[in-house]
Amino acid sequence: MAKVKAFIVEDSPVILENLVSTLEDLTSVEVVGCVTEEAAAVAALRQPEAADIDLYIIDVFLRAGTGLGVLQAALELSLPGRFVVLTNYATAEMRRRCLALGAERVFDKSRDLDELIAYCAELCGEGTRPAPLL
Repeated sequence: MAKVKAFIVEDSPVILENLVSTLEDLTSVEVVGCVTEEAAAVAALRQPEAADIDLYIIDVFLRAGTGLGVLQAALELSLPGRFVVLTNYATAEMRRRCLALGAERVFDKSRDLDELIAYCAELCGEGTRPAPLL
């Protein structure tokens, strides 16, 4: 099992805490950084260590700014990691916009957490095993 280094952009402390513990308990994901605002996320993307991140999990609506701005910056920087969106606002239009900005997948917080966990397990080479909802 390969450790997958993840960076999370999420402004809800409850969701962040649950997501980190669930991913680290059920998969070989290691969360190496978390921020709550677009500016902090973009600054992190510009750091040399950003090239070593395997997975970015980004919320659309943040404390300040948006995940769309984070995706735009990542697209411009041509970072090698995978980018997925985890949002409460997974409308067809929002999915289209996120995918156009380089997101590989868009997960709905209220319905797709088990799919996100399965996706992360696959990235870790752990196959697709059922994962409980957060």
